[in-house]
Amino acid sequence: MKEWKNFLTEEEGIGVVEVILILVVLIGLVIIFKKEITALINDIFAKITERAGQL
Repeated sequence: MKEWKNFLTEEEGIGVVEVILILVVLIGLVIIFKKEITALINDIFAKITERAGQL
């Protein structure tokens, strides 16, 4: 329990603000490129399905 308390009070490493900013940027990129990401994923799954039928 003492180790967990030390871990929570430790001020080294990445802070909460930095993590939140990174998440905001990533979510923004996903929103901006949603159509491209969806098309890419659909293409990948179509190729997987096509090649799985060949086995």
